[in-house]
Amino acid sequence: MDELEQIKRKKLKSMAEKMNIGGNNVSEVVKVNDGNFQEFLQKNKNVVVDFWAEWCGPCRLVSPVVEELAKEYDSVAFGKLNTDENQAIAASFGITAIPTLIFFKDGKPTDQIIGAFPKSELKRWVDKNLG
Repeated sequence: MDELEQIKRKKLKSMAEKMNIGGNNVSEVVKVNDGNFQEFLQKNKNVVVDFWAEWCGPCRLVSPVVEELAKEYDSVAFGKLNTDENQAIAASFGITAIPTLIFFKDGKPTDQIIGAFPKSELKRWVDKNLG
């Protein structure tokens, strides 16, 4: 029985690594930057990117909610992009206020939400974009 469980876990880990960049578990928020942003969008059909900065208080409120949502949605990949460290990407999407969450479908931005919202609102927003 132990051997069978080990084989199952190994297989599940392997599948999760194939589905996400860098071998992260599907349920983890991926740190995206200039080097992996495009690849992250291309490898995942539905993506939510949290544009944030260290100094931003509301961003710190949203961060744990995004992490919870990443564990709840198998069909959505969640990423975090530090706008101070990746200004060109932030500027290319017209980010002027943070936190900003952008929903990408097939690599293209389809919707965004700006500000700190409770989990229920962010969940409704993600569901609306999946539907």
